[in-house]
Amino acid sequence: MNRTDNCLAKLERMNKALHHEEPDRVPISDFFWGSFVKRWRKDLNLPETAEPYAYYDLDWIVTTPNMDPKIRPFETIRENEIEVVVKTGFGATLRKRFDFQMPEFMTFDVDTIEKLQAFEFDDAFDPRRYFDAGDNQIAGVGDGFERNSPPWIETVKKLYPDIPVYGSIIECSECLTRLVGQENTLFWMGMYPDELGACIHKIGQFYLDCTKAQIAAADGFLDGMVIWGDVAFKQTMLFDPEYWREYFKPWVKAMIDECHKHNLPVIYHGCGNVSLIFEDFIEMGLDAYNPLEVKADMDAVRLKKVYGDSIGYCGNNNIQVWETNDLELIRHETLKKLNAAKNGGFIFQSDHSVSSGVSGQTYDFIVKLVREYGKYPLKLGEFDIKI
Repeated sequence: MNRTDNCLAKLERMNKALHHEEPDRVPISDFFWGSFVKRWRKDLNLPETAEPYAYYDLDWIVTTPNMDPKIRPFETIRENEIEVVVKTGFGATLRKRFDFQMPEFMTFDVDTIEKLQAFEFDDAFDPRRYFDAGDNQIAGVGDGFERNSPPWIETVKKLYPDIPVYGSIIECSECLTRLVGQENTLFWMGMYPDELGACIHKIGQFYLDCTKAQIAAADGFLDGMVIWGDVAFKQTMLFDPEYWREYFKPWVKAMIDECHKHNLPVIYHGCGNVSLIFEDFIEMGLDAYNPLEVKADMDAVRLKKVYGDSIGYCGNNNIQVWETNDLELIRHETLKKLNAAKNGGFIFQSDHSVSSGVSGQTYDFIVKLVREYGKYPLKLGEFDIKI
């Protein structure tokens, strides 16, 4: 399948940035809420088929295969014009209010440590995960609600000619949040640390196998991989970093190594303040960290001063500033953060995802600003900061 010259230029831009080289300009993309896309179309008077990735010719996109522990259709418990309540392949019962942005986790089938110890995953290499349409929790229940998601490989191949396509995989902590809930995870970590640790290793092996299976199923159509895994909140980590190092870190490293074996760069997406383990990601050879939330005191410019080109930085533009829709404040935030792009190593994005609080005109302004000031060599004027 041939790629356009423009797509190849975007791929070169991404790869140079991740190798800490200066491309023609700073790469830019983002994760968009469905409610933002609706507002954006209305604000800019665009057709219902318009999408930000194509409209702005953005530089990369992420795709998600079926990562549910059990491959099965959603079980509909309740559905009306206000909400839908379903049980998913994680055994989680979720309530999705259509007027709320994110779903509510209500109950979990796996609600004791004994049930988690006995839990068995469906085959990571089952072709249905990659080649069949069907329900899956991560693609189906989030900002929007979708049943019977299209086959993952069809989505990848459809995007492949025009934009660099990354696959994605969750890691152990992200699985536990969906499989047993964060409250149970933290409680069992304190009450049954060794027993939970053994379960984490089982989960880690499953998602490492999913990583291998996804790469094999893509058969050369992926340009990189995103690992999803939240282990921190606004102030610090959710639990002891030494516990993370013992049980979670080995599987993240194994996933990174597997991707690198296939020449796929890896971007890790983890919310919150991960300062206590940031050097661990560098040690593991991670290519870039995302989203670097400003509200959690993460600062790409500061990190680059400390760690230089030992890791890449993806995100870190304050979405709360974007939501003010104050163009002067946004200009200041954007140009300041572009300092992290000196010598490459920076992908411009929000510090999580683009919400419906951001107007279409505001996002339009941001893209044009980055395209103007993100050309190399960078000329940031009064916003220049010595790195």
